[in-house]
Amino acid sequence: MEYRFKTAVLLTCHNRREKTLGCLTSLYHACAHGNFEVDVYLVDDGSTDGTGDSVKRQFPKVNVIQGDGNLFWNQGMRLAWNTACANQSYDFYLWLNDDVILTEFSLNDLFGTEREAFGLMGEPVIVVGAFHSGPEEHGFSYGGRDETGHPVKPNGQIQKCKMINGNAVLIPQPVFERLGNLSADYTHALGDFDYSLRAHKVGIACYTTPRYIGICPRNSGTPAWCDPQIALAKRIRLLHSPRGLNISEYYRFVLYHKGWLKAFFSKIKVYFRVLFPKLYIKLKHEER
Repeated sequence: MEYRFKTAVLLTCHNRREKTLGCLTSLYHACAHGNFEVDVYLVDDGSTDGTGDSVKRQFPKVNVIQGDGNLFWNQGMRLAWNTACANQSYDFYLWLNDDVILTEFSLNDLFGTEREAFGLMGEPVIVVGAFHSGPEEHGFSYGGRDETGHPVKPNGQIQKCKMINGNAVLIPQPVFERLGNLSADYTHALGDFDYSLRAHKVGIACYTTPRYIGICPRNSGTPAWCDPQIALAKRIRLLHSPRGLNISEYYRFVLYHKGWLKAFFSKIKVYFRVLFPKLYIKLKHEER
């Protein structure tokens, strides 16, 4: 099936050239399996490994936007989105993480899910693509999640979800007109969760694809900001860093979406995990 829509694909990257090139290769391969026409906007956020130049050589049609190295994911995606909107009007916007490898049917599944969900809801919806960890580990890695944060795993049917990981997300223009860009309140993480929760508050539904649309290995292990193997001083730095939890932005997120009481106790829990990570792990183990 062919989908004749104008679509802007939005990415941001930093110093992972081979992954970025692999992602773009899989994207254009998927485009060929549905005769999709896309404009790609890639923010190269201060890469020093030649990512931007390599993309320009291999994919000359990609719009490479230069960042200063301080944008990270959320702010980089905001810049890509603003640049796309300033260039022309699009029917759809597709967020895409540069570390995913899409299947050849991925775009057909994303747009097919949007069309089916539109038929059910009678209005535009957000669609998130489901990813697994790789050929030897087929478990869910990223995609849609329920209100508790648990994965909504593909089951062959489109399913509603409340929160989304931003690895591959299809946003119709009418949704963008209501919600706007990703929030300026976040630097790296939480912008994707925030977007889906904002959508939920105004009655815009989120759906996940009926099958996995690609591979994206999950970041595993204990977060560095609460890892007992890491020195306390470094854990505290990471607590306030975009590369860690970024506590002020996390607090703002919980306050906005869950209220001041939940935000207050969440902050206490975070500091407990930072200061006493071994004790926290022990207590969690005893709860099971």
